[in-house]
Amino acid sequence: MVQGRREDRPTRCDFSVGKWVYDQSYPLYDSNCPYLSTAVTCQRNGRPDSGYEKWKWKPNGCSLPRFDALKFLGKMRRKRIMLVGDSIMRNQWESLVCLVQGVIPTGHKKVTYNGLSMAFHALDFETSIEFSWAPLLVELKKGPENKRVLHLDLIEENARYWRGVDVLVFDSAHWWTHSDQWSSWDYYMEGKSLYKTMNPMIAYQKGLTTWAKWVDLNINPRKTRVIFRSVSPRHNRQNGWRCYNQKTPLKFFSHPHVPEQVVVLKGVLKRMSFPVYLHDVTMMSAFRRDAHPSVYRRALNQAQRQHPREFSSDCSHWCLPGVPDIWNEMLSAMI
Repeated sequence: MVQGRREDRPTRCDFSVGKWVYDQSYPLYDSNCPYLSTAVTCQRNGRPDSGYEKWKWKPNGCSLPRFDALKFLGKMRRKRIMLVGDSIMRNQWESLVCLVQGVIPTGHKKVTYNGLSMAFHALDFETSIEFSWAPLLVELKKGPENKRVLHLDLIEENARYWRGVDVLVFDSAHWWTHSDQWSSWDYYMEGKSLYKTMNPMIAYQKGLTTWAKWVDLNINPRKTRVIFRSVSPRHNRQNGWRCYNQKTPLKFFSHPHVPEQVVVLKGVLKRMSFPVYLHDVTMMSAFRRDAHPSVYRRALNQAQRQHPREFSSDCSHWCLPGVPDIWNEMLSAMI
């Protein structure tokens, strides 16, 4: 889906509307992929069921091609793709690397780390799949008295890493709505004005608008494709126990809900001159309450598995293999 001013542009298939279909031929790799972080290797951590790995997404109006690692690498030969965002985007980066790495012989691939950023290199293809940490996109800095200040109109400190990349994939949503005790900043700043409080969605709109202006001014649409992934849904109600012990996707929603972040994002993208692709995963992923790590975000031994409710439950990130693999099938089709 292209969000932009050119409303008459023919849109391709809308991948975001469809249903989950059980498919025995999935997953496309297993949890022994060496690039997975412990928090998402649910099978290795002792999750007893594996059915959540075997669902593929079937859009209503077309078919979504199965991920083909060699085809993807062929499209990305001598190119850089960078995923920019928070830990859910890191989740998606790990998925993409695991989908690709199996076809590359040992010694022909490597991962490099630079602070909180990382890059997987497919050496024969001269391709890099990169992750850049910028959960708010705009700049978060230490101010006077060690107070943390979120600068709603500054972005260059993060954006300097985005120049010269062939495919940029962004997400930013979760950190904007963290409640006060989990908030990553003490003040908002815009221009010379400092604010202790602000409606989170107004702040989000201001931050996204700064990002949008930067893209419009600095990126050449003939050289770079820009994709923005919508918010990944959480199933955090009941203190994070909404996703524990769930084994199948939801079949339908009695009250389909569009998160405010999606409304704000669409509004910002519409006002851009750059043709940004909206990768809408929100509703399709909302069906998948079964696919979060829950208590299996850490390795549990036999004794601990008898009392799983003594541990905290993660209903935000996704087990891998799992839902982000399907996002990446869509991503591959988009590029």
